[in-house]
Amino acid sequence: MTFTIAARCPETGAIGIGIATSSPAVGSRCVHVMHGVGVIAHQATPEPRLARWGMRMLEMGARAPKVLNELVDGDEHIEFRQIAVIDTTGAAVARTGANNRNHSSHLVGDGFVALGNFLEGPHVVQAIHDGYLGSRGEPFEERLMRAIEAGRDVGGQYPEGQTSAALLVYKDQAVAHVDLRVDHSMEPIAELRRLLEWFKPLLPFYAERCNNPRVGRHKDWLKARGIDRAFGEVPPHVDAARARGEGPPG
Repeated sequence: MTFTIAARCPETGAIGIGIATSSPAVGSRCVHVMHGVGVIAHQATPEPRLARWGMRMLEMGARAPKVLNELVDGDEHIEFRQIAVIDTTGAAVARTGANNRNHSSHLVGDGFVALGNFLEGPHVVQAIHDGYLGSRGEPFEERLMRAIEAGRDVGGQYPEGQTSAALLVYKDQAVAHVDLRVDHSMEPIAELRRLLEWFKPLLPFYAERCNNPRVGRHKDWLKARGIDRAFGEVPPHVDAARARGEGPPG
């Protein structure tokens, strides 16, 4: 009950996944990405331990086809799963088990996989595939975002719709470049888009801060660049306590 784009950017080496599903908190179960290692999207009936095993094989140098074969051979419930594996060379493979609910399919491209299950039809996976290819020249995280937006816009999961979505990207550091989740929403892909647009100006800040702890606070960094962002407010009861000279509640 999920649709996904998993990819490696041939220009930058960035790797990542964009994903949406009808159940909550998809980012906690189906998204496996590691800098310098690779990508595994594992869905339909996910088993995170199986995906972590696959990631360990990638980390030890196994290539994507070998990893997928090992996962297939070692899983008695493989026909209930849908898996995509991409290694650091850009080799991409996928498998859709026979017991996935219709419509279920995948399309493998050059360094990427579009896949989904329990969809309105094969045109959803095709739209994800085309959305990724059609956004060449855009930042990698934008390409992943547009791919899942394209899948939603042609029907996505019908009639259930989507409940959660996630976007995870690694570039040239061991810390994630983008790691955003919407765990429960009536329109999680739209909410994920809102979060991404809000977060985009801070991408260079967090990339720099990993190597320069003197970069300062994110609010000051944005202000120095003329970027206005609204942040959270102090709860009224805390303000009232401070006004009485009581300080913040203990």
